[in-house]
Amino acid sequence: MKRRRFLHRIGSILAVLGVTEAEWLSLGNRYYQALAQPSPRKLALLIGINQYPKISALSGCLTDVELQRELLIHRFGFQGSDILTLTEEEASREFIEAAFLDHLGKQAKPGDLVVFHFSGYGSRVKLETSSDTMQNALVAANVSKKSQDEKIVNYILEETILLLLRSLTTDRVTAVLDTSYYALSTVLGLKIRALQESVAKLATEELDLLKQLKTQKLPSTPIVLAATSNPMQSAREGLFSGFSAGLFTYALTQYLWEFTPATTIQVTLSHVENSLNKLGSKQQPALLTNKKNQHITSLMPDGIIGAEGAVTAIEEDGKTVHLWLAGLPPQVLLYYGVNSRLTLATTEQLVLRSRTGLTAKAQISKIDSTNPLQVGQLVQEAVRVLPRNINLTIALDTGLERIERVDATSAFAAFPRVSTVVAGEKPADYIFAKLEEIASRYGLFSLGGELIPNTTGEVGEAVKLTVQRLAPKLSTLLAAKLWRLTENQGSSRLALKATLEIISDISPRVVMQRETVRTLKTETSIKKSLPTAIVPIGSRMQYRVENQSDRPAYLILLGLKNNQTAVAFHSEETTQEPNTADTKALLKEVVIPPGETLTLPQTNAAFEWVISEPAFFYEQQLIVATSPFSGTIAALNTAKYSTAEQGPIGPLLNSLDVAQALLQDLHNASALKTEMNGTAADSYILDVNNWASLSFSFQVV
Repeated sequence: MKRRRFLHRIGSILAVLGVTEAEWLSLGNRYYQALAQPSPRKLALLIGINQYPKISALSGCLTDVELQRELLIHRFGFQGSDILTLTEEEASREFIEAAFLDHLGKQAKPGDLVVFHFSGYGSRVKLETSSDTMQNALVAANVSKKSQDEKIVNYILEETILLLLRSLTTDRVTAVLDTSYYALSTVLGLKIRALQESVAKLATEELDLLKQLKTQKLPSTPIVLAATSNPMQSAREGLFSGFSAGLFTYALTQYLWEFTPATTIQVTLSHVENSLNKLGSKQQPALLTNKKNQHITSLMPDGIIGAEGAVTAIEEDGKTVHLWLAGLPPQVLLYYGVNSRLTLATTEQLVLRSRTGLTAKAQISKIDSTNPLQVGQLVQEAVRVLPRNINLTIALDTGLERIERVDATSAFAAFPRVSTVVAGEKPADYIFAKLEEIASRYGLFSLGGELIPNTTGEVGEAVKLTVQRLAPKLSTLLAAKLWRLTENQGSSRLALKATLEIISDISPRVVMQRETVRTLKTETSIKKSLPTAIVPIGSRMQYRVENQSDRPAYLILLGLKNNQTAVAFHSEETTQEPNTADTKALLKEVVIPPGETLTLPQTNAAFEWVISEPAFFYEQQLIVATSPFSGTIAALNTAKYSTAEQGPIGPLLNSLDVAQALLQDLHNASALKTEMNGTAADSYILDVNNWASLSFSFQVV
């Protein structure tokens, strides 16, 4: 496309949006070069804004753009030249709308694939035409424009974005809005992407564009995924190992790396919400359009089922490669250790040598001259190496006085395997802070600012006393952190399928289903639409576990109830005490023969799993291995349980001992530990061929 023709094409759009040619050209040639390419079949417009004038900066929006860009290029076959990114000051209202109309609107043809992404602040604004109602709006980089009479904001209405998406001639349109619109009065923990509502006027050009769009015939019905479903929820950012990101974008892109998007949107959002829970947020992502039972997009090339990352560069020696590892679960990435191994499609192995944030360096174990390394090759996890000395990290809220932080640091230091950081400076698991409503009380909070039950001190109680009360709670939370590190539904090579069901007199009702996807020969079996993971009080529950492998599968179930109490599945057998007439109940191994299905608990009126408590949140990890859980069972048997309160899934008293024994059992099952002796001394070595760990979470109402 000639430069003159390009400027002529976009001139009318710029006039509507109130942009001069000189302003437009200040973007440089990048946008022109993107449009000058041959007609594409896959187009994307990605927008991320961290820095706003006179507004507190966000931290993760540019990472979001990078996460989406790498996903689209390496996972879904987009050409880099067909992905237009607008970041920081480039992402003004005028440029965003002009880029949308020209890069997407004028290029997309029927059947083409289009992706739109926005990460930045959202807010609420009044319209002149309807002064009583507030509307959702995206905050552009040039927040406001000067006016002699009144304040004018350069916001883009959510309605405008939805109409622009509908105006595209292709029906294969997916949009991701990682923002929210209601700013909370106080924020604890993670940064939120919302500004206080504005009573300012919208720019005339924005209102003109909206009016123009409303008069047009809009052929498309896009899929629009939003970071929150409840208007009062906040889209939050997370601080990870060396980077910040939007929790929703990170969870969504991580899921799409590891899994096939042939699943329905309901299934996708169920997985993403599960990940958000683990990241300390109660965000519930939403679908803004009515395509619940459709797929996100038909992005996937045939024959590819998931990856943990891709090769992004190859050094001159031909042996060292640079990797992008956004497909690993976020909680795993932080501890993903040196000597972890990944495989290429050519079956060669890469050995991890270092990692910084989402990028890593690895060495190929053996060069195959017939299949030389190439940039863009996908990598799949083979061996996970985790350190043995993992701590629980508590962030001290910046709202604490200096002496309070000093006392808290000293008190937490008395606990083994607990460390403290200043909130917002380094990744953490929980936050220690004052209660908002009673400033003289302290408590432990999730990263999303939710108070963890039974962690508050008395009114006026000293910091040290409150911290000392937390001893059993900290042990439980560390245990949960450890067993979450086993999650590998995306990378496991052990064929397993598990369904959480509500038992009824007619037929069981599916609540949630999980299965290992690397073992599937086709993608058809994971397309089933599932209902929301909400369980009515009084429900009788069970897991249905299918061992689809050719080896016996040993099973352990561990979990956390309401983010405070550890639970485990108990399968008892009665044994005779030596030299006495007494009997003793001991837990036994649960084993599923190859090709068979087992229900947990077994259907037995005397041993039912009934959900008897309302308003509880359950998170459970179903862990299966090809070797017995000898150490884990032994650790479970050392604790004394009250039969009355136990039940099939009951309290776990020595949760940290059990979690450590679990990791050791999985380590012992790895055949590779003998050839990695140097690593084995201070690390757990876990082979994806020998274990599968599936995560379930649901709420009781």
